[in-house]
Amino acid sequence: MRQGEIWVHKDLAGILVEDEEGYHFSYSPAYLEKENAIPVSLTLPLQEREFHSDFLFSFFDGLVPEGWLLDIAHKNWKLNPRDRIGLLLATCKDCIGNISVLEK
Repeated sequence: MRQGEIWVHKDLAGILVEDEEGYHFSYSPAYLEKENAIPVSLTLPLQEREFHSDFLFSFFDGLVPEGWLLDIAHKNWKLNPRDRIGLLLATCKDCIGNISVLEK
């Protein structure tokens, strides 16, 4: 099982988990209680119920580098380009925009 903390700006928004049943994302109760909480993505609206998918959620998959940046991650860090969550956890600590992913 692999996990990543999903941060919006400087707030811990939730946890992304990969296990034998697929992928799960759930918002932190403390984040949901924030007055100015915003969803991680329009496809992952604020809710208490956990999201589940057989594949990495398209929003998170879209954060994974492509092209020459993916080549650098593959060659320098020996990351498998097909291991999407592995790439997400390794390369998205400081993404463009307001989202950060930190391996837990």
